[in-house]
Amino acid sequence: MTEQDEPFLYDVYASTREEELAVVPWGAAEREAFLRMQFDAQHRYYRQAFGKAEFSKILVDGVAAGRLYVDRRPSEIRIIDIALLPAFRGRGIGTQLLSSLIAEAEARGVPVRIHVERQNRARSLYQRLGFTRSGGDEIYELMECPPSSRAGGVESDR
Repeated sequence: MTEQDEPFLYDVYASTREEELAVVPWGAAEREAFLRMQFDAQHRYYRQAFGKAEFSKILVDGVAAGRLYVDRRPSEIRIIDIALLPAFRGRGIGTQLLSSLIAEAEARGVPVRIHVERQNRARSLYQRLGFTRSGGDEIYELMECPPSSRAGGVESDR
């Protein structure tokens, strides 16, 4: 990705905060300033903390649909962030991406891990794909899909 992708990445980020901010009594300018500040901080943190990670734009039939940030470590595949624009949610795209990462991890014999907010609806998708809680705090759960777990109900080839 390049700097030209930043407006799109901001739109993806803002879409992930829509429900949360819908109840906040802010005007458009206040909401925009808050989202911009949060996006910039997150973007900067991810680049600094995960410098060797793969930062990808998700394309569906050539159309920008979301973002997937993955850090492939020797001991795990860490999903830093996965997010789709609302128009692309619920269409099996996330399942395909996660299943691919699970298959890659299975071939390497390492787990896939992701931190997810406890109220995030995607938790049910992760659980369906074989992720279980392996840690966390009052806001985030660390979820893990260990090698040899079932991805989408299908055993991975070894």
